[in-house]
Order: sequence, then structure tokens, then C-alpha cells
Amino acid sequence: MKSFSSTATLFSLTAFFLVAVVSAFPFDDIDLPFDYYSLSCPKLEEIVHNKMEEWVKKDYTLAPALMRLHFHDCVVRGCDASILLDHEGSEKSGKASKTLRGFEVIEDIKREVERVCPRTVSCADILTVVARDATLAVGGPFWMVPYGRKDGTVSYAKEADQLVPMGHEVVTDLLELFQSKGLNVLDLVVLSGAHTIGRTTCESMQYRLYNYNGTRKSDSRLDHLYLNYLERKCRWASEYVDLDAVTPKKFDVQYYKNLQKGMGLLLTDQLLYSDPRTAPIVTALATQPDVFENLFAASMVKLGNIQDYLSVDGEVRLSCASVNSPGY
Repeated sequence: MKSFSSTATLFSLTAFFLVAVVSAFPFDDIDLPFDYYSLSCPKLEEIVHNKMEEWVKKDYTLAPALMRLHFHDCVVRGCDASILLDHEGSEKSGKASKTLRGFEVIEDIKREVERVCPRTVSCADILTVVARDATLAVGGPFWMVPYGRKDGTVSYAKEADQLVPMGHEVVTDLLELFQSKGLNVLDLVVLSGAHTIGRTTCESMQYRLYNYNGTRKSDSRLDHLYLNYLERKCRWASEYVDLDAVTPKKFDVQYYKNLQKGMGLLLTDQLLYSDPRTAPIVTALATQPDVFENLFAASMVKLGNIQDYLSVDGEVRLSCASVNSPGY
């Protein structure tokens, strides 16, 4: 028989789920239609799907990399493809962006879209639907993508370095960032579940192994067997390590189970299980894969709807790496 506390947690999660689904489609606040390209570029999703199949078949790690690229884009100036601009001092050149990958995939898809539907589809919309198809490529859920975003014309490295989480923040920092973008505590825990796949450099977490908080010791939260593995794996900062050590190529709830065992790679992950605002959600999701997938889809729609700019300020870039020339 389930305990009262367990039942209450499940009930709360169900309520959260209903709120998330409704708020994932804020028609009154952001009027992004699903049929935006139904006449002007009806083959958009087919093009993206086929291109993504080609790229992920060649390099599976591109799928989580593209999901991460979308997140970095949306938390700085909203989902306006500002992360794709490639010039001195742009977000792409920031410290927070130095391990981002997948830019060549977006440019390849953009060229094909331009061939079929010239001057029509924004890079911001392409990156958003690519994130959806990247999730599908690793076994994650499907969701419908609303369209109509514009490409921004401004991109600053300092903004990316100030806003993008680097893996050492506390939960309060993360919640403040998410709330400033119209997301909530459930979105934080659910979107963190993207770390069920993908990898990071050892540089981002070595301090947890050898000098946590200046103690010259390891972070006591780390499972001792996992710690031994990481000490062998991460002798060099440039080495890569899987975010999920158990099922690194499977989109599942193992990430949350890992947190319960002290196997969260990044501090920002592990703290989700020790903070009272997020720990109950971690516990509930660890045993409910179907709920996780539904919530992940809803939170990704909300993420993709972040707009910190006015549509009149944007454009549809010819190349995702640069703003259009005057008179284009």
C-alpha cells in the first residue's frame, strides 16, 4: 500500500502536469500558430526530419548537442537564434558557449529550406523544430511546434555568460532564471531531465572530485563507486563524460534515479534531489516515465515560446550565422 506522503506527491505531480499542459499553450500571451508555414513552406518539417536523420545517423551525439543549443538560445533574449550569430563578441564566442556543437547542422538545414522556400523560414523556427526532432531521434516524445519566431539582430557574449547556467549554481539561482523566462519549478526539474542523454567536459565538474568548496576533498554527495569512476575518467579537463552513467544513449528516467543514488554529474543536477522545492518532483518522476515524457514535451513547448523581443525587431535571416545585409 502506498504511504500517504507518496500518494500526496503523486497527486501534486498530476496537478502540476495539468497546469503545465495548459500553460504550454499560452494563446493569449504568445500568438504563435501551428500552421504558420502551411502555405508558404508546407515541406518544412519533412526537410528537417530527413536532414536530422542523416546527421544523427553519422553522429548520435549531435542530438543532445542540438537540444542544448536550443536551450542556450532561448534563455538569452528568447528563442531568436541569437546563439547562431557568428561575429566577434557574439553569444557563440562566450565562455558559456565554448562547448556548444551542431551549428553546421542548422546551416545545412537552412540551406535546404532556402532552396525550397526562399526568404520564408526563420533560423529561430528551424532551431526550435530541430530540438524537437533531436529529442525524437534519441527516443524522446513528439510535440507539435508552433511557428512564427523572428531572428534577432543582436547577440552579446556577456549576456550568455551572465545568464546560461554553468553547472555550479544553486537551485535558487536556477529558479530565478527560469521564473524570469516564464518557466516554473516543474519546468526546471523536467527540462533538467534532458541530461538523461548527452555528455559534458570533465572541466565542468572536476572541482567536485578534488577540491569541493575549497576543502581539498570530494563532494560528499557523490556515490563512492561513481566517484572512483569519475576520478579515473576525468584526469584531464578536456575529457568528455556522460551525463547519465547508466543509460547514456537512452531517453528515460534513469537521470532521476541517478540523483537518488548520488550519481548526478553536475552540481546543479544533484542539488535538485536535496532541495525541498525540487526533490519531491525528482522522486515522482523517477518512477513515472510516461508522465516524464508528457511533461517534457509540454515544458519544451514553453521553452520554445520564450520571446524577449518584439516581432517587428526581428528578421528572417538568409544565413543563420549573420544578420541580413541592408536592403535585403
